[in-house]
Amino acid sequence: MSNTTISVRNPRTGLYDHEIRVASADAVARCAQALREAQPRWLALGAEGRARCLNRFADAVMSEIGALAEALAVDTGRSTFAKFEAFKSVELIRMWAERTPSILEQLAGSGQSGQVPAVHYQHRLIPYEVVAVISPWNVPLLLAMIDSLAALSAGCAVLLKPSEVTPRFIVPLQRALDTVPELAAVLRVVTGGADTGSAMIDQVDAVCFTGSVQTGRKVAQQAATCFIPAFLELGGKDPAIILPDADLTLAARAVIRSAIGMTGQACQSLERVYCHESVAGDFIEALLSQLKDLSLTCTDSGEGDIAPLIFERQVETIQCHVDDALKKGATCLTGGEPVRAGGVWYPPTVLSGVTQDMLIMQEETFGPVIPIATFSSPEEAIALANDSSFGLSAAVFSADQGAAIAVAECLQVGAVSINDASLTGVVNDVEKNSFRFSGMGGSRMGPAGLTRFLRKRALLIQTGEPAAIQLFSDKDEERSV
Repeated sequence: MSNTTISVRNPRTGLYDHEIRVASADAVARCAQALREAQPRWLALGAEGRARCLNRFADAVMSEIGALAEALAVDTGRSTFAKFEAFKSVELIRMWAERTPSILEQLAGSGQSGQVPAVHYQHRLIPYEVVAVISPWNVPLLLAMIDSLAALSAGCAVLLKPSEVTPRFIVPLQRALDTVPELAAVLRVVTGGADTGSAMIDQVDAVCFTGSVQTGRKVAQQAATCFIPAFLELGGKDPAIILPDADLTLAARAVIRSAIGMTGQACQSLERVYCHESVAGDFIEALLSQLKDLSLTCTDSGEGDIAPLIFERQVETIQCHVDDALKKGATCLTGGEPVRAGGVWYPPTVLSGVTQDMLIMQEETFGPVIPIATFSSPEEAIALANDSSFGLSAAVFSADQGAAIAVAECLQVGAVSINDASLTGVVNDVEKNSFRFSGMGGSRMGPAGLTRFLRKRALLIQTGEPAAIQLFSDKDEERSV
């Protein structure tokens, strides 16, 4: 580690009350080398042995669950979700421990070539030795674990760098990790900023990154230079389409939960709403009615529903998008300006009369803003929803499930929630891919979340006589060798 430190801000108070040390390039290289040396022993445990270690880790994390939730709550300003995140991480550990043996058993195999029947084959599964995981600040523990646990289950070693914005959970996580020495040898945590992340890529065999498109491009370019795969989960501008027969109360509740529930600070948050013109007024009325019951947590008691913005500078992007929309003719129905009370809160903001040329409909806002546009036909709604450089996920609401699915089939995204929103945030066992600039690489969900870390080696066994090699002269005269 270097002597350089990074100060960490408390989003509720606005104070910088914590520090982390910055791992130098040399320190990163030493960690990667130690992981590379330990990985063969981890692989040799086999799927069942690794599963036993993961279950012991889950038990240890449960013993630290209170400390983990507290650390997450301080870093994110979200107390209720912090507890959910901590428990969900334990659930994820146990899921991989349970499912990995059968996934690997199904993937490995042997057989006979259909092209050359005398050749039989056996497959060997070869994991990447060391995988870098660079995780984001918005869901610090869970998004670090999603990639790390799958890679570890596959037999890889993992070099993890959590975001420097929300790193406090590292201490209780490390205490839990230290109780499982076999796992601690192949899961190392380093701290630092962009330079530390860059140094990691130079030392590993594959990299997982979750974050912005801008940084994801840099990760992909460096990975390409190193000739290693990059698995990228990037930004989103998720649309919701509300068809005329939708249950508007249900749709409003789902949109609010997705767009506002995590202060809009999730890649799968709904950031655009397209509502049929015949029900737009009623939908907005339902939306505003339900939003009245929500409050900010900036009171002295700290009670409320909407947490502060984790990353202070994000307010600049949110306000820029809102101001641009208002300048171009949108109407702000509620919210629209930040509240500063030590930290920075942004109230639920609803914009009507928005158009596709506004920043709020094109760029990722990552804040609690609901811009609403109208459409007159499903075809128009599909065209508007697809008018984006992103393609993470979407939502469609209709009383007619078949009609909703017909619309969903036309959307250029990796997952569509039907009569709900952001289901990919809680459903981790169903494969889906990111489209467009929302990501690259295999699915991090479902069995593919693990198999993307494996390469297949084929042993080709000739059981008959080797075939004669036929050479042809320039005059097409056949000669047998």
